[in-house]
Amino acid sequence: MSAHLPAVVVVLTVLLLFFVTWQVGRARGRYGIRAPATTGNEHFERVFRAQMNTIESTVLFLPALWLATQYSSALLAGIGGLVWVAGRFWYALAYSQAANKRGAGFIISMLAALALLLAGSWGLLRVLLA
Repeated sequence: MSAHLPAVVVVLTVLLLFFVTWQVGRARGRYGIRAPATTGNEHFERVFRAQMNTIESTVLFLPALWLATQYSSALLAGIGGLVWVAGRFWYALAYSQAANKRGAGFIISMLAALALLLAGSWGLLRVLLA
């Protein structure tokens, strides 16, 4: 199972992206923000930023997950990935409530991504120097 944990994390990441996209669509309807507008209601703008920030963070996270899986440990990469997904989910929920609540989820997810990047880079460096 541990070898497949990073793939489970990728599935959870895609589900997270579906979730934040659904939240934006729901907020558009609730607050009357018609596409392509992205402003006009503070609650909508927070949900929209949570979605965009999650997409941006995913671009950093997935390569770090791959590196850690390939060059470190699939189990540790999977655990780090689960922490990242949990942090981003917390971030999205907290940001939708109030902008000043998003900090903890942000820090958790960024530290998890950084740990994955460092583990993968260290493993790659060891292979290259061997």
